[in-house]
Amino acid sequence: MAILLNIDTAVETASVCLSDNAEVIELLVNENHKDHAKWLHTAINDSVTRAGMVMADLNAVAITIGPGSYTGLRIGLATAKGLCFALQIPLICINTLQMMANAVKNEKSDLICPMIDARRMEVFTAIYNNSLEEIVKPFSTIVVKDSFADLLATRKIIFCGNGSKKLQNVLFHQNAIFSDIAGTAANLAILSSTCFHQKKFADLAYTEPIYLKEFYSPAH
Repeated sequence: MAILLNIDTAVETASVCLSDNAEVIELLVNENHKDHAKWLHTAINDSVTRAGMVMADLNAVAITIGPGSYTGLRIGLATAKGLCFALQIPLICINTLQMMANAVKNEKSDLICPMIDARRMEVFTAIYNNSLEEIVKPFSTIVVKDSFADLLATRKIIFCGNGSKKLQNVLFHQNAIFSDIAGTAANLAILSSTCFHQKKFADLAYTEPIYLKEFYSPAH
């Protein structure tokens, strides 16, 4: 038995999932992206309490490491690191896009393309097969009507995530499938459980969020 705390604050909807290996025990979701920092610690405590456990029962903390919201990623990682340091347990980092792909892996398609809104017509994206193996590594791109034309010519691709709505407005192809299924921390459970048993742990001291592009703040 491995009790894992799974945290996702990478996109607008934050979530916390307590799992026993890959089995979800508790799931809490917050749709107010401006409230993630205040909500997160309370949600973690509530999840553990509702499961009849204490924080010392946790065996590891898993976090979506990016890409995603700059602020959200920092909030999630800081919280996860703090818990790991205090409880002396390992940290597991999962790419946000892989978690999103896991949410739709049972849909009928050849490839999975999760997308995160990166403002204007830009998205963070990657390509996975149905075994969640990385076919195209995460990158940022501006979506246009010819996006993914080479892959779509021969394979069906399911697009998901909040960034896929941008593509849906410009891409019309018979092999393009669009899903409204949203990934949550519950979709981290099977990924974090695999990492835990394979001892794929992150370095607590040096792990940083994966942004994919530099943060830009306009001068005031």
